[in-house]
Amino acid sequence: MWLLDYVTKNSFQKDDISCGDVTASSRGAVAVNSSLEHRDLPIVAPFGIAYNPPVGEKSVVVPLQGGRACVGVISPYKSLKPGELMLFSKGGASIVLKNDGTVLINGKVYE
Repeated sequence: MWLLDYVTKNSFQKDDISCGDVTASSRGAVAVNSSLEHRDLPIVAPFGIAYNPPVGEKSVVVPLQGGRACVGVISPYKSLKPGELMLFSKGGASIVLKNDGTVLINGKVYE
């Protein structure tokens, strides 16, 4: 929802938003190769969530105050049901908040 609000408030044109591969990622900034190569893009995320997308992930790039920013990567997890949330790392650690109230931590169920 925060991304939709951001895009709506900033009235982006379809051509202003691009998607490409993360080619470098360090110190809270990324490089993304889409229709153009974008370097040192700041990473935008909801408050309380910090991440550094790994090289090779598909990233979404939008205009931001005279520059551009990475607003996220395209999720590879298609098995989540609407309303569920997963936090995961490149190394395989994960936390899943399920709709039935259970929590999965690295696959182990907690109620």
